Amino acid sequence: MADPGGFGRGVFHERHPALVERLCESNPYGPGQRSGLRELLAESASDTAVVRPPEETTPGREQWLGWGREYFGRPWRDVPFLWAESYFYLRLLECVGYFAPGPWQGVDPFAPMKAAELADPALEADTAWLDGLDRSAPAEAFRTLLLASLYGNRADLGFRLVRDEGAEDGVPLLADDSGALWRHLGGRSPGEVHVILDNAGRELLADLLLVDHLLLTRRASSVFLHVKPRPYFVSDAVTTDVRDCLVRLSSFGGEAGKAAGRLREAAAHGRLRVGGHEFFCSPLGFGELPAGLRAQLGAARLCVFKGDLNYRRLVGDRAWPATRPFADAVAGVPGSPVALRTLKSDVVVGLRRKTAERMDVIRPGWRTDGSQALVQARLDG
Repeated sequence: MADPGGFGRGVFHERHPALVERLCESNPYGPGQRSGLRELLAESASDTAVVRPPEETTPGREQWLGWGREYFGRPWRDVPFLWAESYFYLRLLECVGYFAPGPWQGVDPFAPMKAAELADPALEADTAWLDGLDRSAPAEAFRTLLLASLYGNRADLGFRLVRDEGAEDGVPLLADDSGALWRHLGGRSPGEVHVILDNAGRELLADLLLVDHLLLTRRASSVFLHVKPRPYFVSDAVTTDVRDCLVRLSSFGGEAGKAAGRLREAAAHGRLRVGGHEFFCSPLGFGELPAGLRAQLGAARLCVFKGDLNYRRLVGDRAWPATRPFADAVAGVPGSPVALRTLKSDVVVGLRRKTAERMDVIRPGWRTDGSQALVQARLDG
């Protein structure tokens, strides 16, 4: 946060102001809400303003007082980036009245942006490649759907607020464990797969198509989708986003529409479940999972962690050497974690030295510009 040219500082000085402007364009907020948002922007971007505790009535306040014991009363610039960014979104919800009794209580401030993306008429054409995929070799079909889920991560509304959407097609893979993942899923009887979701909209549509494929081909006996329990980080998926994406998918023709029907049936029979644990809106790494959630993920056949924020929480949001082994970075995480991520922040591990050195030369912004991607796994058992 204190680095004048650092990624975290850019988020607070560029991305958050663009976000607040978009929120005020999308929602009929009153003077009080708009004033609160402006004050939050000024406070969080200041070099001297200190972090104050949550409002007395904010749910989970006692937990946040514990998580922020070392940070409240200190300048925002001196607080770790992951913690500060997570806390910013809690404060944003306070500003718009999400927690307080009244007409805005429980109203997702990001819903208009999510709905606009989901209403894009091009979405159905974007899934046309599914038709005929059943004629591909099983390993090829799996990889196609896996990469669709991965590349869907580029459709991050928060990232796109300050980035050019015209990024090139075919994001390169700096690390690719997809072959090992295919063998892991096919080498034994199917079990439950957990997917820790990231964004709604295009990305979630692609995630659901991958989930349908895992269930249809019996690579998974059941799938558990982990959503955020409340709005978080602009486009992060909540339960209503899963519903809305299934409704949109149901309107498609061809294989995409059929997939929606199968997913609804899977949900009806308990083979597709959705949950939103409070931990997923915390500022903690996945090495600090609460006991119940740790046991749940540890018993899974596979845990797929989608996107950049989940990656930062998975490996630790620190300036690791890019060559640090992925397995070492996730040593405190239970089960068999898999990361599907396009790079939108500085943190990265598990790369070959020559890969990182080459990227530093040919594309200096490769860690944060969304141009690169990876599939990384530590597959136990």
